[in-house]
Amino acid sequence: MMSFFSKLKSGLKKTNRAIAEVFTGKQIDDDLYEELEAALLMSDAGVAATEHLLADLKARVKATKAGDSSQVKTLLIDAMTELLAPLQGLLELAYKPTVMMVAGVNGAGKTTSIGKLTWHFASAGHSVLLAAADTFRAAAREQLAVWADRNKVEIISQAGADPSSVCYDAVIAGKARGTHLVIADTAGRLPTQAHLMAELSKIKRVIQKADEGSANPAPHEVLLVLDGNTGQNALAQAKAFDAAIGVTGLIITKLDGTAKGGVLAAIALWARELAAAGKTAPRVYFIGVGEALEDLQPFVAHEFAQALLS
Repeated sequence: MMSFFSKLKSGLKKTNRAIAEVFTGKQIDDDLYEELEAALLMSDAGVAATEHLLADLKARVKATKAGDSSQVKTLLIDAMTELLAPLQGLLELAYKPTVMMVAGVNGAGKTTSIGKLTWHFASAGHSVLLAAADTFRAAAREQLAVWADRNKVEIISQAGADPSSVCYDAVIAGKARGTHLVIADTAGRLPTQAHLMAELSKIKRVIQKADEGSANPAPHEVLLVLDGNTGQNALAQAKAFDAAIGVTGLIITKLDGTAKGGVLAAIALWARELAAAGKTAPRVYFIGVGEALEDLQPFVAHEFAQALLS
């Protein structure tokens, strides 16, 4: 069985191959940096993150007096790791219940990611309650119910109900039952769908109302699921959802076979700008590289940088 790192490296091989070719027997000169710039841009790292990485890399090359391209590649991995490191964070259950609200566009793998998250926490001995608040998509409730059954956890689901009321009932039930974790599955939507984004904001307010009086009112985490294949669109989605509901964490899915793995560098630079402005910068809690339950694993900056660049 392949290790998660092997799957990650395999999944990112399209990005990896393009960058590896830059360092094949090349001299350290302007041509190398130009080719590296093109490879990073093709990986959807974005202009700003690419410029940041190249400036950092050149400073490291100068400081270490690196003499060959293999040393430069190692320094690039170090630069990428440093850029990505603030994204790394542990998704913890600090409250009882810890309430997580999960959002994302249709097709990003939101409900499947919730199923895998449920498995992750349930298999660690935590009680989990799911809220089927995706009342917009046909069969969404049924899909979540399958995951609830598979993981042997409870679910709050009401046919034709208002999604906010489903979330309210789930939070109240979670508090009454002493549940460790409540996960609310919301309807997939595009950030351009103003009425649906407004509904998301309403769901968040209703969850807060259900936990009124708590020292740290829910939702304690607002997670956004992003499809790793969408490149710079993923960054645009993150910014839009963050503006609407204040995203605290990201789950990056479908990193199996994508050529756009560099987008995490762009996300990292955006998160750095948020932190510098005194705002909450979302962490990347999990990344996914396949369909199996264990193919959703915590994000580790150095591991990702190695898989992307080595």
